[in-house]
Amino acid sequence: MKQRTIAALACVSAAAVGAESAPMEHVLVTVPLHKKSSETALPVTVLSGDALQRAAGSTIGDTLALQPGLNNASFGPGVGQPVIRGQQGARVTVLQNGTISADASNLSADHAVAVESILADSIEVLRGPATLLYGGGAIGGVVNVTDGRIPARLVGEAQTQAELRYDSAGQASTGVVRWDASQGDYALHLDVVVRSWGDLTVPKNTAEPLEHHDEHGGEHIGEDVHEDEEYEGPPSRLANTDGEMDILTLGLSRHFESGFAGFSVQHQNSNYGIPAAAHAHHAHEEDPLAADHEEESPEQGIRIDLEQTRYDAAVHLHEPLPLLDELRFFGAYTDYQHSEVEPGGEVGTTYSNESRQLRLEAVHKTVGIWHGVFGVQFGQSEFSALGEEAFIPPTDKDQLGLFLVEDLHFDAGLLELGVRYDRDELDSGSVAEARTFNNLSFSASWVQDLSAGWQWSVAYSHAERAPAIEELYSNAGILNEMDWVVHAATEAIELGASDLDSETSNNVDLSLSRSWGDNYIEVVLYHNRFSDYIGLLNTGLEVDAVSVYQYTQVDATFSGLELSSVWALGEWGAGDWSLSLNGDLSRGKLAGAQGYVPRMPANRLFAQLDWRGGELYAWVRAVHAFEQERVALNEETTDGYTRVDLGLEWSASQASSWTLFAGLSNITDAEIRLHTSFLKALAPEPGRGFEVGLRGEF
Repeated sequence: MKQRTIAALACVSAAAVGAESAPMEHVLVTVPLHKKSSETALPVTVLSGDALQRAAGSTIGDTLALQPGLNNASFGPGVGQPVIRGQQGARVTVLQNGTISADASNLSADHAVAVESILADSIEVLRGPATLLYGGGAIGGVVNVTDGRIPARLVGEAQTQAELRYDSAGQASTGVVRWDASQGDYALHLDVVVRSWGDLTVPKNTAEPLEHHDEHGGEHIGEDVHEDEEYEGPPSRLANTDGEMDILTLGLSRHFESGFAGFSVQHQNSNYGIPAAAHAHHAHEEDPLAADHEEESPEQGIRIDLEQTRYDAAVHLHEPLPLLDELRFFGAYTDYQHSEVEPGGEVGTTYSNESRQLRLEAVHKTVGIWHGVFGVQFGQSEFSALGEEAFIPPTDKDQLGLFLVEDLHFDAGLLELGVRYDRDELDSGSVAEARTFNNLSFSASWVQDLSAGWQWSVAYSHAERAPAIEELYSNAGILNEMDWVVHAATEAIELGASDLDSETSNNVDLSLSRSWGDNYIEVVLYHNRFSDYIGLLNTGLEVDAVSVYQYTQVDATFSGLELSSVWALGEWGAGDWSLSLNGDLSRGKLAGAQGYVPRMPANRLFAQLDWRGGELYAWVRAVHAFEQERVALNEETTDGYTRVDLGLEWSASQASSWTLFAGLSNITDAEIRLHTSFLKALAPEPGRGFEVGLRGEF
């Protein structure tokens, strides 16, 4: 099948991050057939190598935020959840080396994803439904972070990588050390990450919402204060957004003629603050809930104290049986817990999730024009939330998935067919009725090369997703409305519905691309029609001045466009120049009079100019986000912004390879509020800042 040029890979894996003289085209780990990114109709974004190191942020959402079709749902600098085409939370599956991350991030917007992007060898994002490979939770897409914690190869000499970086906007210092070595048939891996940060710097007078009504009576978030208005803004630091984190990972594998087997253990500690106003924004003098916040100063607020230990095992066998090319086994056990600590030091709520995951993949040999993979996936989790703000009861969940994906190779192109069956069982004890869901998903796609470097592809997928724990059981079993528990992260009372049915998606992706020389352009169109879409909708009711939201099923449609391109401008002066132009737009509309889907990303355009000359590399990037006026009922519009960044690197390759890098972010100190964030009115994104760092391999 088709072979894209290096420029194509640079665009897909580093759109808006900069074109690279990258190595060979990336082979997808997330797709079990070892396909290159050019050999699947499923839209794929890959970050690896230098592009990943430049993009790596403190959260996985921040790392991916400048890729077409991807956004960040931030909740202060300690939390950044990935958003794929407007889908987030339970509809986006985050994987670590092919198995689910098993944290509590899909239960609440203020829960961090327990995955560290700065350790990654690569991050692969499958945009659009990927339920055939990873189940109903991937109805919006998959983010797979691969980090080599179980060494898949032997190394000749021990390899050490180290990095130090400082970011002034968050007063953030990060140190990373990774060591890989081999002894005989054994391969060893060790990595350590230590990070600490202070309160976030934001543009002046933006740490509190600035609102006024327009001529139509609507509210705007992020408007400048009128010249005739007197406003004494808060300090340029967003209170209670500091934190610290450390990670230690150990891995070992034994290699033999037909493959390898290995295991790893990772322990993570994290403590971070939630912007102080987030948990007290609705407090009123007449509101009895406000009494809990009377003693709080602007510097106080909820803190998250997180601890996770994860054990992974993997076995890869080459040609274990006459009809199999490869057999792969993955297993993971995760013990996750985080406590929400009140300003006085008392623990308000403790969330825990004990999870076990098993996955078996078998790639069969080519039979005629058929080549494919089949497998089975098991999952079991025990979730609990205990404390005064616990609005979800303890729930056990058991999952079983069976899947088959086949490639049919023709002279004209590649046809891919797949099917998956999922069974989900959820039991919250005596609080609500146990539920069992049986779902069937299937897909078909076609990829074809045309003349003059053109290629087109089309993919159709029918995906079904069982309701998530929070959608079924939020405030379950509480009959008295005065006893409903407020979800502090969303500043609302959220009511689950234990009678929800499975959510169904019918998605079509159509792409057209061309690569010639070092130039590349791709346009992707998608349309996704949901039946029984599960939305958290405002009922219009209030209890003690707190809005009541209900998980409700309503049909919905999502559609959008994604543009990626790299243009080689040739040599000028002492180096080579290239220009990346990218963009995305998305729409999410609920059926009937329900309006638009909440927190849909704004339309964006990216432009980046790159220059490379010898040991120097420099880039300048501009990102423009348009005003988001297509908002849900009772949701404010969000103003647009233009952000300008630039960076410079100097690399020295001798006995050791060192790179010194520096950059300026948000140079104009623009006020940036992400419509995808629950805290867009309270917590803007970082203001002007600089970053410096040094990384090396030896």
